[in-house]
Amino acid sequence: MEWESDNKELKAAGAEPLPAGRRGLRIHGWEIESRKLPILNSLHLQRWEKELQTSHMPEMVFGDNYLVLKHVNSGMKFFFNAFDALVGWKHEALPPVEVPAAAKWKFRSKPLQQVVLDYDYTFTTPYCGSETVERNVECESAIPDEGSSCIQWEDCKEKIDLVALASKEPILFYDEIILYEDELADNGISLLTVKVRVMPSGWFLLLRFWLRVDGVLMRLRDTRFHCLFGEHNKSVILRESCWRETTFQALSSKGYPSDLAAYSDPSIIAERLPIVMQKTQKLIIGVPSSYENHYLRVLSLCPSSEC
Repeated sequence: MEWESDNKELKAAGAEPLPAGRRGLRIHGWEIESRKLPILNSLHLQRWEKELQTSHMPEMVFGDNYLVLKHVNSGMKFFFNAFDALVGWKHEALPPVEVPAAAKWKFRSKPLQQVVLDYDYTFTTPYCGSETVERNVECESAIPDEGSSCIQWEDCKEKIDLVALASKEPILFYDEIILYEDELADNGISLLTVKVRVMPSGWFLLLRFWLRVDGVLMRLRDTRFHCLFGEHNKSVILRESCWRETTFQALSSKGYPSDLAAYSDPSIIAERLPIVMQKTQKLIIGVPSSYENHYLRVLSLCPSSEC
């Protein structure tokens, strides 16, 4: 069921829906928009394979889905899409996970042949979102032409306050978008999703890659964004990345169950998976002055003595 906003709550928070035909809202200088469409057809998949220089793609690629969060005055934009995530997969190029059944799997590119698994068939990606800066240009695509960014994040020790986020506050907008999915020939799941929640105080986003190779490995890569609205359309953003990974054998040695049914929900089992990488970064977005010719003014403030 699609989320339906409450007009009274939107008005009370100083927000408004996007124009007809667009899903999302405007609030405190931000435009937040999502789109969900069917999976790519074979013609589009072939184009993507050519651009990515690969003959392998996830079973279901939602290439026209996206989430965009744009700070209108500065032109700063964060966006999430399947293509950029697969670029990350291609560049990371992890070795294939060793699993006996994989040698007999049939893949879309060669459905009648046994293939050699010489690539990362799990489509694991280090993707933590895309970003760019536009100069007075309205957002029309999830993948901007300029493809460049001058946004500078700074490492810090602050953490996103998940307890505070759990407090009761009106939800003005919510959506969950699937970017791609693969069931690993019925031997597990590889899934990349992005969720967004907008409240009167700010917005929260979770980009999650979830992998379970049945009986072998689990991998969880989460990137969370929390933006707090300030006065005069100023925003403070924390971005927290946390990668977790372990084997079924390691879990079993700690007394955890080996039944696959116990590992269907990554949110429930996340704490069982050891952390292999974690970092937090901070960004403060100010409002450009009129004499700055509408150029971006990004203050990445997080001195080591204060974070």
